Amino acid sequence: MSSNPPPAATTVRIQQNILARGERRLLNWICPRLPGWVTPDQLTTLGFLGAVMVAMGYMLSWLGPAWLSLSIAGYVVHWFGDSLDGSLARWRRIERPSYGYFVDHSVDGLAIFLMVGSIGLSPYMRFDVALIAVIGYLLLAIHSFLAAKVVGEFRLSYMAGGPTELRLMLIAMTASMPIIGGADVNGTNFSPFDLFGLVVSSILVTLFVTQSFATARSLAHRRD
Repeated sequence: MSSNPPPAATTVRIQQNILARGERRLLNWICPRLPGWVTPDQLTTLGFLGAVMVAMGYMLSWLGPAWLSLSIAGYVVHWFGDSLDGSLARWRRIERPSYGYFVDHSVDGLAIFLMVGSIGLSPYMRFDVALIAVIGYLLLAIHSFLAAKVVGEFRLSYMAGGPTELRLMLIAMTASMPIIGGADVNGTNFSPFDLFGLVVSSILVTLFVTQSFATARSLAHRRD
């Protein structure tokens, strides 16, 4: 869910999600107001702690739906840390492109597993469905990493959606869980959230396949 581009100077960031401009203005407003002792690494750690909060909220929701508020708070904490770590480094001109790219995306992979995978440990979604969603997201992330290497384009959004839109979707889904409930739909053994997760997963996998074919077709005309 991070926006740190690969270290190559020729790599172009492509970010066309709906909230990108507004979010960038907000991050640029926050960066100069952060205390000097706050570092990008601390923000990366804070973002990961937000992912842990999300996971704990889902797992504890077996005790009562009020625990889902911990997940919602965790998404906000994760956004703050994950969105600001690279932004702060660029604002202070203390970037370490190779280090930041490697650490940030490594932490992101584990954070996605914790946040999305843990939905399957709540009363509202099956664990296998949640893992399929994790796989779909990571497949699309792999495509972004590969495309950054071979065509010099690091895509941060697909279908006008990016990390922030994904978080908002997950927050809205989490807030609706106590209202909709986790009961099966017409004896299908799938809850409404299972069906929603399968639809989202299919979209992610389809995007991975279509984007991969498009990139491969473009590369087929090159000599390298």
